[in-house]
Amino acid sequence: MEPAEFLTPEECAEVDKALLTSHDKFTTRVTIYALRSLKQIAQQANTSIATLQSAQIEAWVYQDASLQKAGDGEFRRFFSQLVISSLKPLRRIAREADIEIDNLAIAQVVVWFEQEAKKKL
Repeated sequence: MEPAEFLTPEECAEVDKALLTSHDKFTTRVTIYALRSLKQIAQQANTSIATLQSAQIEAWVYQDASLQKAGDGEFRRFFSQLVISSLKPLRRIAREADIEIDNLAIAQVVVWFEQEAKKKL
């Protein structure tokens, strides 16, 4: 997968077929991309996602060449916060699935967002 690719076509299809509002689909997509980014950051830092610090995430975002092309420092600051904020639902998903965040699958993220959406109804 290219570094600048947000989601694969298969991941997009999986999110699109989920019974979610447009807002929830967007949030799901962002969370999936954040999970992918967090896995890369953890791998480069030789640690687990659970032990990553905000500063490590921010440093990775600032050095990511594909994001440098996307915009200025304000965008990278925004994107850093987006990835950091995604840790909250990812921690919940992992805790409820009784697995480490590093081992979460895309399907688990989609199913969790669907279940959360059903709770809102």
